[in-house]
Amino acid sequence: MDPAEHQDPATAASAAPASPSPSPAPASASASASADGTVRAAGCVLWRRSPRSPGLEICLVHRPKYDDWSHPKGKLERGEDPLAGALREVAEETGYAAAPGAELPTVRYLSDGRPKEVRYWAAAATTGAFAPSDEVDRILWLAPDEARARLTRPLDRPLVDALLATLPPGTGPCP
Repeated sequence: MDPAEHQDPATAASAAPASPSPSPAPASASASASADGTVRAAGCVLWRRSPRSPGLEICLVHRPKYDDWSHPKGKLERGEDPLAGALREVAEETGYAAAPGAELPTVRYLSDGRPKEVRYWAAAATTGAFAPSDEVDRILWLAPDEARARLTRPLDRPLVDALLATLPPGTGPCP
């Protein structure tokens, strides 16, 4: 096991209230899409204080279907509040409950020829433990620079900096 694949629970934190939900548009029976066909998804840049060194670590998930490293995220269910969906995806993909923080930039791209929009939040890992699944077979807890370098998609990398900019003083990595 990679030493960064740490699975101990982090310290518990309180959750913030969910943001208002946009009105859903028709799509498949389980996914949410807008009237223009944009696939709606949500996720989190999941972080914790490092148990091994000063600073923090960011959780990345490995999806064997795509052989990529990304932030935990997924499609919203029909009518699902985006923040609730982001927290659900974190729990499903990482095994961790999370306390949401600031909303981060939205990422937009084409997926299978369709526009996709992923809303992200900063989220502190609280309790939990990872268990591999068909969807996510590994997670890594990495220092911010290592996480930025490991992310497969360049569009995901600025989210690391956005997370660091939202954290209170003294929370970020030490020089």
